[in-house]
Amino acid sequence: MDRKVKYVQYGCGRMSRWLMRYAMEKGCELLAAFDMNPAVFGKDVSEIIGNGYPTVGVSVSPAADAERIIGELKPDVCIIATRSTVAELEDIFTICAKHGVNAITTCEEALYPWNSSPALTKKLDALAKEGGCTLTGVGYCDLFWGTMVTNLMGSSFQVKKIVGSSWYDVEDYGIALAEGHGAGLSLDEFEEKIATCNKWSSEEIKEKVESGEYVPSYMWNQNGWLASKLGLTITSQTQKCVPCTWPTDLESKTLGTTIKAGDATGMRAIVTTETAEGITLETECVGKVYAPEEYDKNEWTLYGEPDTTSIVNRPATVELTCATLVNRIAQLIDAPAGYVTTDQFPYNEYMLRPINEYVKTK
Repeated sequence: MDRKVKYVQYGCGRMSRWLMRYAMEKGCELLAAFDMNPAVFGKDVSEIIGNGYPTVGVSVSPAADAERIIGELKPDVCIIATRSTVAELEDIFTICAKHGVNAITTCEEALYPWNSSPALTKKLDALAKEGGCTLTGVGYCDLFWGTMVTNLMGSSFQVKKIVGSSWYDVEDYGIALAEGHGAGLSLDEFEEKIATCNKWSSEEIKEKVESGEYVPSYMWNQNGWLASKLGLTITSQTQKCVPCTWPTDLESKTLGTTIKAGDATGMRAIVTTETAEGITLETECVGKVYAPEEYDKNEWTLYGEPDTTSIVNRPATVELTCATLVNRIAQLIDAPAGYVTTDQFPYNEYMLRPINEYVKTK
């Protein structure tokens, strides 16, 4: 591409601080930014980025104006950093598809919504194909739970089981994610509101997930992504949710409350996937309000010949999420029209030059 990639930012919360800076400093041109919070309307995005960032000359507009402005500006890409489910992003995805604008999001379910919201994903896929653009979801999980694991398997002779565990502080991602992990609930409330899936069979949970009655953890989508990337045929998939607790009170700035000792600080969501090829996936995401001595970590083990373990301690999860997304922009533009998950993309790469120089589409 012989010009800068032009983009808009939809959602100007915490994650956007890195997303906007990374995209602009990789050579993209920011045309507009949108949010639902009246407190940021009219602010130059440099105030959102903070740390004395130079004035950009783009102010935050109300999300209600997004369709009109996106339709007028016709950017190459819309970066979405708002909520955690595809249903919550349907409106902005639809706007992008209608105007032929490629869209990429940090929404966790969006990484592989084919096994959690198949009807909606099929609808969005059709809209994107009609609009001649690509929709996708990207983030930390794309690489650290996905391509890192499948690439590592390239050095294995045989793999029988994949066991993964990833920890993250829900304080870093906003109130919707914290509440979705049961943070602040009593154990009885957690059992009633979060752990209902523990008694369901594979068939029952699949039906409830696909109908929208139950929203599974991110590992549900991740196991679907891994199976698709590896060419595995899923025969069953279940999820168990286990509360995390702490023996003393913990303050949560995101929830604006004190989580009492013994109450749920978050959860471990364990997804077990069996496949016709004999490879079992047993993965868990541990999202909670951290105690002072806790930290992010990511551990994956391939059991087979040989056994191999990869451990990443204290990853900068937020920054890695944002950098992974920005590094996918050129591939997004080059991808075929439709809802295309990143298991269908090339492996991600670090860009030494501006993003437009990696775009093959003219």
